[in-house]
Amino acid sequence: MTRARRSLKYIVPVLAVVTLASACQSSDDSSSPDSATTADQTLTVLAASSLTGSFTDLASQFEDAHPGSSVALSFGSSSTLATQVIDGAPADVLATASPGSMQPVVDEGLTEGRPQLLAENSVAIAMPPDNPAGLKQLDDLANADVKVAVCVETAPCGSVANDLFDLAKIDVTPVTQEVDVKSVLAKVTTGEVDAGVVYVTDVQAAGDQVAELPVPKQYTVTTDYLVASLKDAAEPDLASEFTDFVLSPQGQQVLADAGFTVS
Repeated sequence: MTRARRSLKYIVPVLAVVTLASACQSSDDSSSPDSATTADQTLTVLAASSLTGSFTDLASQFEDAHPGSSVALSFGSSSTLATQVIDGAPADVLATASPGSMQPVVDEGLTEGRPQLLAENSVAIAMPPDNPAGLKQLDDLANADVKVAVCVETAPCGSVANDLFDLAKIDVTPVTQEVDVKSVLAKVTTGEVDAGVVYVTDVQAAGDQVAELPVPKQYTVTTDYLVASLKDAAEPDLASEFTDFVLSPQGQQVLADAGFTVS
């Protein structure tokens, strides 16, 4: 998009031109060009729902370091966000929870350069704190009377759930397939299901609202998160700075504190 530029048109008597020009010069001197360019800049960031907590913190830190700029965050399923970008939704930065969900955006030539590895996340099983189904091991999820929530298969969290079940060789029939991992977690915290397949970061963020059913180490399933500035960004310079920031040691520490694995 092209930012609109305001122009001032003056209609004045000829004898007043010098005086008016002088006044304009004085007014211009009161603010620097940098402050004019940075004022009212809004960076639009689309990010996987599992990044909600960490990206909210990162956006706040970024705004503090960039006076006059704000970060508008939109969270959702990675595949849905990718589709929105392809369909022309205005955005400056995209962060997805898997390479597969980022790839269609790359294929359309909509990223500025190659997406960068942001962090890694691992699958986890969340349960209501009182564990109403009495789950003790991963195999228990296959019991017909156990209500399990997963993400839809097109979402990265749905893909890792299927990978987990395949790896553990268990046949699980979910009672619900949610649009994103936050929706799965909500089903657990409200007690609507006995277990939900989420990420370790979701379990950490939920605190005492959930209990965790351990996943044996040999069944660990991970997914890589990618971040990219978008080619049609309205704020390309700011987008590049934000991407650099989340990949910086400071940004990576925020992600590590949230439970992500960073390099």
